[in-house]
Amino acid sequence: MTTDMWVNETLYPSWGQRFLVKRELARVRSEFQDIVIFESHEHGRVMLLDGVVQITEGDEFVYQEMLTHVPLLAHGSAANVLIIGAGDGGVLRRVLQHRNVTRAVMVEIDGEVIRLAKEFLPGIAGDAWVDPRAHVIVGDGIDYVRRATDASFDVIIVDSTDPIGVGEVLFTDEFYENCARILTVGGLVVNQCGVPFMQHDELHDTSIRRARFIPHVGAYVAAVPTYVGGYMTLGFAAKQPGLDAVPIETIRARATAAGIDGLTRYWTPQIHVGAFHLPPYIAQHLPGAI
Repeated sequence: MTTDMWVNETLYPSWGQRFLVKRELARVRSEFQDIVIFESHEHGRVMLLDGVVQITEGDEFVYQEMLTHVPLLAHGSAANVLIIGAGDGGVLRRVLQHRNVTRAVMVEIDGEVIRLAKEFLPGIAGDAWVDPRAHVIVGDGIDYVRRATDASFDVIIVDSTDPIGVGEVLFTDEFYENCARILTVGGLVVNQCGVPFMQHDELHDTSIRRARFIPHVGAYVAAVPTYVGGYMTLGFAAKQPGLDAVPIETIRARATAAGIDGLTRYWTPQIHVGAFHLPPYIAQHLPGAI
């Protein structure tokens, strides 16, 4: 329906943003959360979970590219990738752009997110849903990781909500311990760690938890316009040192070999390398950083 109402995002008690709604497309209460999708005037279609912006058609490429291409190219030869969350399909789509990936398992707890994304945000995932390398599971990511075989994945990408509600269990010791167990020897895990200007405890606490089980812990940044507060931090934990400092020439060569040349709008080899050089106000929240 057409409307002239505003949607206010209230992630923080004293600061937020709002969108003028052009048309509301869906409003659903799933088993886990409230889901709203609407068409905005400036950012295309927008999905909110429990009132918090998760993705917009206008700037999704920034977050999705950095959450995907950085870990896969830092690894260099990832064949088996596990995605936790990311029910809109955008991360799955970017993972499958890498020709060296032979299996991409995506585990999303809320099937309604997948259903609504397919119906109202089809361009986010594109053809990823029908790619034969994709294995999409509606289920509990914690349980999947708990049951997965040792050393069965090269890269784990965690695209969760903040550590409240349905996403809280993806920030626990048990989860990271099992991630370490199912990663291969050269494996790594990335996950969103919030906007440090407003959520610095999230980066700090998550880094401490990851460091208990995965030895080389750090973070990198991406500037996502609709994630209020400046840089979004993406946690990076690797079993081997140096994966945050792969030379730019190597990253460029890997991107060409992977087949992602010409497919990105934010990620570049230069952005990749520079994203690990953190401003001091962010770096100070990384105990035991790489």
